Amino acid sequence: MEFNDIMNDLKKKVYKPVYFLMGEEPYFIDRISNYIEQNVLDEPGKEFNQTILYGQDVDVVRVISEAKRFPMMADHTVVIVKEAQHIRNLAKDDEGGSKTKSPLQVYIENPQPTTILVFCYKYKTLDKRTSLAKNMAKHAVLFESKKIYENRIPDWIGVYLKAKKYTISPRAAGMLTEYLGNDLGKISNELDKLMINLPAGTEISPEDIQKYIGISKDYNVFELQNALGKKDVLRANRIANYFASNKRDNPLVLTVPTLFGYFNKILAVHFLKDKSKESVAKELKVNPFFAMDYVSAAKNYPAGKVVQVISDLRETDLRSKGVDNASADEGELLKELVFKILH
Repeated sequence: MEFNDIMNDLKKKVYKPVYFLMGEEPYFIDRISNYIEQNVLDEPGKEFNQTILYGQDVDVVRVISEAKRFPMMADHTVVIVKEAQHIRNLAKDDEGGSKTKSPLQVYIENPQPTTILVFCYKYKTLDKRTSLAKNMAKHAVLFESKKIYENRIPDWIGVYLKAKKYTISPRAAGMLTEYLGNDLGKISNELDKLMINLPAGTEISPEDIQKYIGISKDYNVFELQNALGKKDVLRANRIANYFASNKRDNPLVLTVPTLFGYFNKILAVHFLKDKSKESVAKELKVNPFFAMDYVSAAKNYPAGKVVQVISDLRETDLRSKGVDNASADEGELLKELVFKILH
């Protein structure tokens, strides 16, 4: 099942006996398990009928034992296993060619109908070829929480805010993406902070990002790459100087990879036959709002120069880590890098 389908069922009080939530992105796993934890039972019911277990402290037998309990003065028993990836024998399949099923497989084929058993199996997935995974898919809700690629984060931000009756400008969404990457937990926390301070119906702007989150609307890596792409020497150097004076908030270890990705996309533009906004956005996997910025930057940087810039970025990265330059100052390295890129 998909995330929205699971959440819609839960909100309608349509519950399944077993949920196996797995995958690299913890955000969706937490959303589902937190909703079950907070909403299935009322407060008195939670005291007697809700159990939270942790994978490092239990084995499968203990989990099944808890799941088989009957509810007391409630319709359901809720058992949530957090950090289930640490259960010692959870993924145990049939042993030694034996046809005997593991205890967990036996349970999911005939679960306690009044129990809602939730496994939070984070950062990993079951091997879908195993009989355990196949049984989970057949008899339980098997949900894989996949990482969202960074190019899709601005759209995700827009959807998240729309559900709460807010909108966001493309540049503000870009700032958040560059600053927070694809960590959905951090992004949602920052967006929630914004919404506390802004009335519903607001379009969130770069100024709002600066005021309530603390990301400078003028001095951030998003604006640095924009200035470099336009070959705006004055602005690029102002940002570099700001970064050099505020190294703790703008570490080179984050700036260089971002610029590396940016110039790789510029290089890719040189090899695109169709340089229309729609084609560039599709091929580079970027928001269409920014697609033509890459086309403009490619005009300012011939392919040969882009290759040299990428080489300079690699060298700066190594020097910042002490290779052949043990006493390098991050601020000076960045200013030197910006000079090389622009000239």
